[in-house]
Amino acid sequence: MFALIDGNNFYVSCERVFRPALKGLPVVVLSNNDGCAIARSDEAKALGIKMGQPYYQFRDLERISSLVCLSANFELYGDMSDRMMSVAAGLGPQQEIYSIDECFIGDLGGIKDVTARAVAVRERIFQWTGIPACIGIAPTKTLAKLCNYVAKNAERKPGSYPIELSRVCNWTELTEDRQLDVLRRTPAGEVWGIGKRISSKLAEQGILTALDVARMPTAKARDEWSVVLERTVRELQGISCITLEQAPPPKKQIACTRSFGHPITTMPPLIEAVSEFATRAGEKLRNGGMRAGVLNVFAHTSPFRPGQRFYKTAVMQLQPASSDTKVLVDAAVRGLRQIYEPGYQLSKAGVILQDLCAGTEQQAVLSFTDPEAVRDASALMEAMDKINARFGKGVVHVASTGQTQEDESGWRMKQERRTPRYTTCLDDVPIARA
Repeated sequence: MFALIDGNNFYVSCERVFRPALKGLPVVVLSNNDGCAIARSDEAKALGIKMGQPYYQFRDLERISSLVCLSANFELYGDMSDRMMSVAAGLGPQQEIYSIDECFIGDLGGIKDVTARAVAVRERIFQWTGIPACIGIAPTKTLAKLCNYVAKNAERKPGSYPIELSRVCNWTELTEDRQLDVLRRTPAGEVWGIGKRISSKLAEQGILTALDVARMPTAKARDEWSVVLERTVRELQGISCITLEQAPPPKKQIACTRSFGHPITTMPPLIEAVSEFATRAGEKLRNGGMRAGVLNVFAHTSPFRPGQRFYKTAVMQLQPASSDTKVLVDAAVRGLRQIYEPGYQLSKAGVILQDLCAGTEQQAVLSFTDPEAVRDASALMEAMDKINARFGKGVVHVASTGQTQEDESGWRMKQERRTPRYTTCLDDVPIARA
């Protein structure tokens, strides 16, 4: 038995925890550089704002419809996610964190009244974190995901599903007729693992709802579509095919890419930007206990601005593989110098680490090479990470990222509407006054 716990409109909900005046107002959280909508409150959705819609297309609604647009505050969202997930873990003995706002809970078969426990956990999440959540419970992960969708929409869209299924929906407590009705009401495109592209092709064959998908012959799903769709069909039929992943699968690559706050035309700010990206990628690499054998660095112009186009990338081999920030930054800057051409308004750059291997595996390689040429800096990097974790990001950094963290050259992201980092920055902690 599985449960899926999902925070409702998570980014917006995080903002509302610390700004209660936003409740009931249409709120949109914008992407990097305040480019497009990445989270919308129900009130903003009612205004017709689409996910991914560019900000300039709906900015007038701030004036005529009380729309509030905020810059993404990922540091806040990540910390609030950790808090929510720690409370959600109380529902059952096994947890798989699926995304920043979703987690699966497994092995619920031994709980006497799982629905009552789910209701209690949902109320505890809201009381302790302020995040409203919905929970779907079912014998398979796909059905649990579907029940979560039902629990959200039963309250959010009256008439879409029976109101008694809102907030917490337990598949095993539904009669067979009610289960068929739920499947019949759910579009095929809302089933986990199908999506828009496959659902449009299924529609050509008259497969429009989740019930149609559940009634597909598994052989047809496998032979005419894929093993993935066959698995989805079996999961909708109540046959568990997807297990709980309590440990995340090893990453195949690590990327740190950003759009610039303003177009960049000269080399110095590009070096600062790429050095910063390589530093952040290196931190992620070490957090996973990995080393990288290949570093890709790229830069390009905006596809939306008129003028000449530029897109180039350099592939730098790291021999031996490394997680040393100094090595990564050096490779990124050397690669940037290879591809840079003056005269272009560059809008984005990034660093991608590939050919990842476990750090312990690489240590064996290091022992067969010249110790001076490949001096192990793991102790230095560990000290650097601990200092930055304690005193703030970028307190210790390589010189090429710039003398300060201030945006003197204009390459850092625009976050003109970002709210304070209420839970992670001491200067931003809210103060209660009598």
